[in-house]
Amino acid sequence: MGRSSMRGEGTRQRGRHDGPPGGDGGGASGGRSGRSVRREHPVPPEGGPAGAGPNRRTRRTARGGKRRVLRWVASVLALLILGTGGAGYVYYKHLNGNLRKEDLTLGDKQMADHKANAAGQTPLNILLIGSDARDSEANQELGGAKETFGGTPLADVQMLLHLSADRSNISVISMPRDTMLKMPKCTDPESGEVYPASTVDVQTNQSLGRGGPGCTVAAWYELTGITIDHFMMIDFAGVVSMADAIGGVPVCVDANVHSHTSDGKGSGLKLEKGTTSVKGEQALQWLRTRYGFEDNTDLGRTKAQHQYLNSMVRELRKGTKLTDPGKLMDLAEAATSALTVDKGLDTVKKLYDLAEELKKAPTDRITMTTMPNVYGTGQLSGRVYPKTDEAEQVFRMVREDIPLDGKASKRKTPVVKDLAAPAAEIVVTVRNATSTDGLGPARGRASTVKELLTDAGFTKASVDSQNVEAAARTGILYSGADMEGDAQAVAKALGIPVSQVKKSTGVTGVVLSVGADWREDGAYPAKAAEEKTPDSANPLNGADEKACMKVNPGFTW
Repeated sequence: MGRSSMRGEGTRQRGRHDGPPGGDGGGASGGRSGRSVRREHPVPPEGGPAGAGPNRRTRRTARGGKRRVLRWVASVLALLILGTGGAGYVYYKHLNGNLRKEDLTLGDKQMADHKANAAGQTPLNILLIGSDARDSEANQELGGAKETFGGTPLADVQMLLHLSADRSNISVISMPRDTMLKMPKCTDPESGEVYPASTVDVQTNQSLGRGGPGCTVAAWYELTGITIDHFMMIDFAGVVSMADAIGGVPVCVDANVHSHTSDGKGSGLKLEKGTTSVKGEQALQWLRTRYGFEDNTDLGRTKAQHQYLNSMVRELRKGTKLTDPGKLMDLAEAATSALTVDKGLDTVKKLYDLAEELKKAPTDRITMTTMPNVYGTGQLSGRVYPKTDEAEQVFRMVREDIPLDGKASKRKTPVVKDLAAPAAEIVVTVRNATSTDGLGPARGRASTVKELLTDAGFTKASVDSQNVEAAARTGILYSGADMEGDAQAVAKALGIPVSQVKKSTGVTGVVLSVGADWREDGAYPAKAAEEKTPDSANPLNGADEKACMKVNPGFTW
């Protein structure tokens, strides 16, 4: 079962979790042992999901408290800093040299193109990756067992940032580092080594060791179907100084808290009830606290990170932070030195332009969420699995550019310049897209809906029985601006919301896909199509200044 590790917290059996993963002083960072790599989990006990066995990458991780927790903040922070004005841009040639660049994706599946909205705009999806790499003197000085230096890195923090096509809102999805999933085939761009697709579930943070951040991107695409435009990976060197440069971020706890256990676990965070402005080492403690928040799991820690990030953005947007040009440049230096980006973000100018796009979304339209998930029990304790239906709901909303805050985009109803033709002259193709993961297509649905259209006067409606690609939600696609009015007329006739009418280069004419939300006969259930982020995603609005972490009763003082 691997080796034992002792660092002021007693001996732990490696390869298994002491309860839920991710302890701030003694949690397993993906469970690694020495340098054993590229081995999948054994077949689990009968009745359990694949991947239930020990993580073969386990190794000493008591160092985790000082190196894996502010990295995700630094990615977004770098964008905000570089977008605040000229100080970062003056030195862009020098800073360009600091940036490390790698391929966007190492998988063999080509990511789908974005579908433009009615105004011709497309969204932006950026994967933020926190690496625990200890491949530099600066990283090694932050602590940790020497035998881990230069070891295979893990993607301990993964957050997908979605900027809407109309730039009105931002949605963020965090994936717990212990999520179990199938790994795609990846090819290392430097060595040419091919990592075959896994046949059993593998812990998501292992993706980074399969060729680099491009494999983490490929794993996300495999699981979510979300097209990813860029990635930004950060290590932990210089992170505390970046937190100091911000000048303090207010956070809240609902009771006195001290993250410390008798056997040495805990971040050491000690705060009084109420709101405190934290920076530097104390900010680090906040972000790494597991013991003391909620139920002492990684999920509570993720919520604390979301609260910190939202609060940080509010502080920066007030214009009261980072007014000292010297501090701003120091921060830009630290950020770019710690960043690895895809080749589409290979200059500070490109980062600056990206930051300008991100700044268009107001704070009250930022929504932080966690991928809906379930924890394993018994021998599966500490393993995380996507909560299938609810996780897919979140992924689909992002794929379809639907705000996770439940608010409509700026243009509630697209301006239609094209007037609809008479119903009898509109050619409509109907497809049966009602199949789901567990059910085949509902028999005869395309024909039934085609008859509804005929009854409504659309006598040129027909059925396309060759195209039956599944769709969770009924939608109407049209190929050109001259058909937008026709498509909306079809929607109106069937009671389908206009928001489900979209322009697409993948169709010819007007195409109605009858989705899984309309498997039964009768009128379209428009109310059922209303979009809502599942409560299990723990959505937190960026403008919520009343957010306060619930303290575990066992860690009060």
